[in-house]
Amino acid sequence: MPNEAIRAEIEGEVAANTILVYGKGTKHAPLCGFTLETVEFFSHFGYPFEVIDVLENDLKREELSQATNWPTLPKVFIAGKFYGDTDILEPMAESGELQTVLAEAFAGKAEPAPIIHLH
Repeated sequence: MPNEAIRAEIEGEVAANTILVYGKGTKHAPLCGFTLETVEFFSHFGYPFEVIDVLENDLKREELSQATNWPTLPKVFIAGKFYGDTDILEPMAESGELQTVLAEAFAGKAEPAPIIHLH
């Protein structure tokens, strides 16, 4: 698949998902600790998010790295903007900045589902 096609595929995926994580594995079966950490991180906010597995897709991983200037996975996009990974997002959450970004990203969309903690 030529780079233009890969880039168009990525742009379509980012546009279709308010929160999108490119990682190793899926939301329900992460294949690395960092992807698992990111899934757990976003699960706390109650907003819908998607994880796209790019572990076996070297061309897509390379295109993502070039487009974001971020060599590692996972890569998180919110409302079309690249935010890095939880190393960037955790301090944003601690300061309240991420909650504002998410509220703005989901403005006019359904409210987040309440978080239910089972013991």
